Amino acid sequence: MNYTKEIFACYDKQCIRIYQAYNEIIAKEAVKLQTFGDSWNFNRMTWIKPSFLWMMYRSNWGTKKNQNNILAIDIYREKFDELISKAVLTSPDSKLFDGSDWEKAFTETSVYCQWDPDRNINGDAINRAAIQIGLKGCLLKDFAETGIKSITDITPLVKKLNDERKRGKLSAKNLPKEKLYEIKDLKIRKRLDM
Repeated sequence: MNYTKEIFACYDKQCIRIYQAYNEIIAKEAVKLQTFGDSWNFNRMTWIKPSFLWMMYRSNWGTKKNQNNILAIDIYREKFDELISKAVLTSPDSKLFDGSDWEKAFTETSVYCQWDPDRNINGDAINRAAIQIGLKGCLLKDFAETGIKSITDITPLVKKLNDERKRGKLSAKNLPKEKLYEIKDLKIRKRLDM
């Protein structure tokens, strides 16, 4: 299947919303601090996801072990754009790189891009891709310190929506309103195979 590779997200002039799933300890601490604290591991990679339904698919609507608390994290668009400008695909699909060039770029970056089939309410793949952005090292620490405007635990909403979904009552109008987040820079689009 050929997927449309564009970023769809909830955003306004200042922030873009991404989602992550954690255990209760990490989630409560993050909401309290409005950033990530001692319970969060800064030494491993973390993946941020703008697609709500992809996050629901990945966490099975917040029911997977250690993914039962869903956080909505509003990050500054300038930080998100900076991350996108530094991202390298996790596999050498880009039209910009070949072989050793991709390997060098992949080794030198701290920001990774991966495209996965986006999902519908029932978890079925649709004909567009959902972006995931992986962060590690100094950029991960910088993201936690300067990129986050607010963190909200939306677990109760996720449970309510999942209950409606199971009863066949969930309407797309009740989901977060995601729209195209345009990436106009042709070099970035080429590098991320958009």
